[in-house]
Amino acid sequence: MTSTIKPRDAKELRQAVEWALNEGVTLDVRGEGSKLALGKPMQCDQMLDLSGLSGIVDYAPEELVVTLRAGTPMREVEALLAQRNQMLAFEPPDLGPLLGREPGQGTLVGAVMGNLAGSRRLSAGAARDHLLGFSGVNGRGEAFKSGGRVMKNVTGYDLSKVVAGSWGTLAVLDEVSVKVLPAPDQTATLLLLGLDDASAVRAMCSAMGSPHEVSGAAHLPGRTALRLEGVAPSVEARLKGLRELMADAGAKMQELGTLESRTFWREVRDVTPLNAAPDAVVWKISCPPTEGPAIMARIEAKRSGAQAYYDWSGGLIWLALPPSDDADHVIVRGALGATGGHATLIRAPQSVRAAVPVFQPQPAALAALAGRVKESFDPKGLFNPGRVG
Repeated sequence: MTSTIKPRDAKELRQAVEWALNEGVTLDVRGEGSKLALGKPMQCDQMLDLSGLSGIVDYAPEELVVTLRAGTPMREVEALLAQRNQMLAFEPPDLGPLLGREPGQGTLVGAVMGNLAGSRRLSAGAARDHLLGFSGVNGRGEAFKSGGRVMKNVTGYDLSKVVAGSWGTLAVLDEVSVKVLPAPDQTATLLLLGLDDASAVRAMCSAMGSPHEVSGAAHLPGRTALRLEGVAPSVEARLKGLRELMADAGAKMQELGTLESRTFWREVRDVTPLNAAPDAVVWKISCPPTEGPAIMARIEAKRSGAQAYYDWSGGLIWLALPPSDDADHVIVRGALGATGGHATLIRAPQSVRAAVPVFQPQPAALAALAGRVKESFDPKGLFNPGRVG
């Protein structure tokens, strides 16, 4: 059984990494482990448990900044911000239930390490765009800091862009500062009913390109949803304009108020529509929005039983397929063609994740660059070895 190292502060974290480096020990880095089933299975010598590095370091509501330790649960961060009517604008999803865990688990740092964002990604940016600063330890046992109050970048990289999305393979963070924003006073959702995929994507792209400041555009079977947020008079005026813009879409319209909208978009964010089939293999496909319907048509032509919905105005497809020994990765990635999209295997049995590429294979030049970055940060491969391989 793998033993556990649980540092209580930044000093102990650095000591743990130095020990692992000197002993040639690999580390399974995790907070609450809510996304452990995402990525290739790992065989590590020790678990580095960051849950002891928990708590809010500083919260300045007037400056729209919160600083916290790496193991701080997301639920604590969101509860703190709600007290001042603020929010994490990139809407980090709770993938716990999709991956077989209870809801409400996971850490903010875990969302940053996956660069995960919900429906507001198009208007507010990804997780990395809200990361102001952080400190941690790299695989050389060196403590480093970037951005925030220290404004020190010791490697020459734009570290927020490098670390976000690295899935804990480059460094272990002990503290982060993130930007927060005021929560909207009112939310309204305009539903267009009965559109097919291609018509829905056209409607979503039209809405996102309009002056009505649409903050979310998603298409589920039979429903295309457009979200507006802000103060009440603004939302009402923009909703009227959006209805007029969508009049030519040929769809019946309905509206959701604030409470119904929040529930709806939370379910879209957390991939709840695909939770009904717990044994289904789940993919996340990123693509140019206008290419989404054609990609799905190619997948459905070769694989029966596919279920899917679109987010990010069609640029994100959440896809569920019946179980398969090879998770249909050739079919899914083959359907991307020359679109420039990529597909990530989000949920599948461990045997499948061990056998197929979980993350989109990189072109040779990009893979070589990623290898040089890895060599710079973690030359001995201490952190989460093989997870993104």
